[in-house]
Amino acid sequence: MNANQKILVVDDERDIVDLISYSLTKEGYQVYQAYNGKEGIEVAKQVNPDLIILDVMMPEMDGIEACRLMRSMPEFKQTFMVFLTARSEEYSEIAGFNVGADDYIAKPIKPRALMSRINAILRRNNTESDVDQTDKLEILDLVIDRDSFLVYRDGEKIVLAKKEFELLYLLASKPNKVFTREQILKAIWEDSVVVTNRTIDVHIRKLREKIGDHYVSTVKGVGYKFEVA
Repeated sequence: MNANQKILVVDDERDIVDLISYSLTKEGYQVYQAYNGKEGIEVAKQVNPDLIILDVMMPEMDGIEACRLMRSMPEFKQTFMVFLTARSEEYSEIAGFNVGADDYIAKPIKPRALMSRINAILRRNNTESDVDQTDKLEILDLVIDRDSFLVYRDGEKIVLAKKEFELLYLLASKPNKVFTREQILKAIWEDSVVVTNRTIDVHIRKLREKIGDHYVSTVKGVGYKFEVA
């Protein structure tokens, strides 16, 4: 399975790139390399990877900006993006998720743990979630299109980051059902990343900013639901 999956590693520290590339190659992945955000985007356009590992702090263009730009391109809407950084500050993690990151891995790199995380992320493409699989949801004035990862409100297109879309689709798939934080974590992030309550809150806030704040309601102390009167 791994032989058909492509991973791009983007980091200005060549020893880190070599270490990660060696471990990924041993696992059977096709591995590509770049050494700053700008170069990473160019390589990504050429090889169309399944997953991109991005360092946050890099010359010319940092990982946050590179991720933001790629998420604005249709060809990378469903590409997994994983941040790799030595920075442990909360604002850095939130900034990463804000631009559409799927995961966040801290240095120093532990190869076995990294491979376990990467394998788990890529397995998401091959597993069915607990949500009923429907290509398109039409609810209230929204059309939520799974195939294109786009949302339309009264015919107007709204572009969401991958996790924002998955979160909206999950909630809207069962109107008025309260999803606990644990259910959201399992359905959207699975067990492959340590996600805090703040991370979920950030995604909800970004989702409300884009589609309007009256669709998703907070059930205090429990979770969230898609509100239908």
